Amino acid sequence: MQARTLTIGDAARASGVSAKMIRHYEAIGLLAAARRTESGYRVYGDDDVHQLRFVHRARALGFSLEQIGTLLGLWQDKGRASADVRALARSHIDELDRKIAEMQAMRRTLAGLAASCHGDARPDCPILDDLATQRKTP
Repeated sequence: MQARTLTIGDAARASGVSAKMIRHYEAIGLLAAARRTESGYRVYGDDDVHQLRFVHRARALGFSLEQIGTLLGLWQDKGRASADVRALARSHIDELDRKIAEMQAMRRTLAGLAASCHGDARPDCPILDDLATQRKTP
């Protein structure tokens, strides 16, 4: 069975990754440079699409490009220890938990400000007053 040859548009549709991002992933080395036709067009195979789907899913889970590069290396290394993958995932979970806590704190603050705002025709606004207050950010 012969492997498929896909244009960048076909690879984008098959993987869920835009053509612009495919070119970006190639430029930063996350994806190997595509083969080229005689006329210079990029062509991709099923393995490339599989790798792009991997990257797409990892991005959907919030992994950074650097973390995805590490995950790709682990994925391609059949001799890897699953402990390495788990450690990276747990580290990412800790990072997500920290971001969630920060967002919950922002939400509580904003909810309190919104509750204190009369929301009528008067010009005074505790939300704007709070935003205008100079504070050190952590």
